[in-house]
Amino acid sequence: MYRSLFPRDVFAEMDRLQREMQQAFDLSPTIRGFARNGFPALNVGGTPQTIEIYAFAPGVDPASLEVDLERGLLTISGERKNPLPDTDSKATVHINERFEGRFRRVLTLPDDADPDAVDANLRDGVLHVTIQRRASAQPRRIAIH
Repeated sequence: MYRSLFPRDVFAEMDRLQREMQQAFDLSPTIRGFARNGFPALNVGGTPQTIEIYAFAPGVDPASLEVDLERGLLTISGERKNPLPDTDSKATVHINERFEGRFRRVLTLPDDADPDAVDANLRDGVLHVTIQRRASAQPRRIAIH
């Protein structure tokens, strides 16, 4: 890309320099400043019967997503590809703030998570994982005789 010695817009040049510095320190240039391993963003919660995990992964090909559960660790991994033209083409990219590449998030699950009762669905770029809690861990009332 061609850059003049005297930028027309000093603020645009400062923004470009900031993005390059963030990329040099392996930070995603998003408004939140997540590190690259902060993708996809997660919401984790639950009910007395289930553990609910939402992973926000827009633009990720469903075939590249993997969800694994082993020894109490849930791993969500995949790859998001860059839809922009290659740098070799004649197209010019002015701003590219979208994370691209391989990602992996690992969550430690509570002891009452049932590894045999897991369901995962992807819809509109949101991966929803539901894990049932073991029946033995459910609260119950004990009858008094």
